[in-house]
Amino acid sequence: MPSYRELLQQVKSEIDEIDVSEARGVLDDPDRPLIVDVREVDEWTEGRIPGAIHIPRGNLESRIEQAAPDRAQPILLYCAAGNRSAFAAKSLEELGYEHVVSLAGGYTDWKRSGLPTELPRTLDGEKRQRYSRHVLIPEVGEEGQLKLLDSRVLLLGAGGLGSPAGLYLAAAGVGRLGIVDDDRVDASNLQRQVMHSTARLGEWKAESAKRTLEELNPDIEVVPYIERLTSENVERILADGWDVVVDGADNFPTRYLINDAAVWHDIPLVHGSIYRFEGQATVFKPRPRAEGARGLDGPGAGGFADGASSLDGPCYRCLFPQPPPPELAPSCAEGGVLGVLPGIVGSLQASEALKLCLGIGEPLVGRLLLFDALATEFSEVKLRRDPNCPVCGDSPTITEYVDYVEFCSGRPAHA
Repeated sequence: MPSYRELLQQVKSEIDEIDVSEARGVLDDPDRPLIVDVREVDEWTEGRIPGAIHIPRGNLESRIEQAAPDRAQPILLYCAAGNRSAFAAKSLEELGYEHVVSLAGGYTDWKRSGLPTELPRTLDGEKRQRYSRHVLIPEVGEEGQLKLLDSRVLLLGAGGLGSPAGLYLAAAGVGRLGIVDDDRVDASNLQRQVMHSTARLGEWKAESAKRTLEELNPDIEVVPYIERLTSENVERILADGWDVVVDGADNFPTRYLINDAAVWHDIPLVHGSIYRFEGQATVFKPRPRAEGARGLDGPGAGGFADGASSLDGPCYRCLFPQPPPPELAPSCAEGGVLGVLPGIVGSLQASEALKLCLGIGEPLVGRLLLFDALATEFSEVKLRRDPNCPVCGDSPTITEYVDYVEFCSGRPAHA
């Protein structure tokens, strides 16, 4: 049987290696390879080559496909001294990767040569333990969890949909959650609004939600807005800078208002609604408005100030140009709702919000997901942007906030 040294020499004779001077030239190239650090976590936290991703040697074969699905993609592997990366290069070649090189001398030679290094931002021990199941997922990992901790999600409503969405977003480590709600906890809420309790009857829902979520996860900050969203305060609330809005509103005026504001601020809007045994969810992420159509200052404004970007999908007005008559759209207070239904739909909203914050997967953009709890059936309807939409269309006619209560009542809405 060959010794370790003999086996290492054999492997190095069968792979491609480059030294640090060659690596520096390769990494300066516009078509630089994927740089993979195969060291252990404690080594990674002490410094890395800029732009490297971390896949420990023991996980390389199981995780490399997520990082490099194209086996023709050039890959540069490095470890501390070039030995582990040599064996790693051999393994990747056996998996069919065509252009793999190992850094001779590894990170030790790189650092000794005075080449650039960086200290990666990492989770501390407590956060690593709390979010360990996220860190294990290649599509999330440590960098994704750090991204979640930097994310800001605004919840409209701390009721049926806001409760499960808020709980799961907080548990996932979304660093800043805003909650807009001007209602108090009532006994009739407790059948479905799981952020609240009997002991909190009469409390503001936004304050009750803040206590619940911060007790669940002390890593996060919860910002309560004890007010109803209106044309007068929406700009102030959105100026706090939100990455995603989760719409758990239970009335049409608020839905149309947040839709228009989200389009004008270029903020993805995760919509959900429930009634009796039926629920639906989608993501409204239309293209930003063309330059000059509406001027806004502050966070989010830059999304369309530079002109229209690629078309992403429809907005709420594309789906519902006009609100239905009140008699055809009774509220849950009038028609009732199965207590578990908002848990299902709100959890779907939380899932969509997390994907948007992480930039992974395929959000429900252009797709309306329908759920029938009685039949336990999901169905999907394709949605298309309406080029004549008065807000996100080619020639928008609504460029300012309107009286949304009048609009939804069927009376003329004044700008």
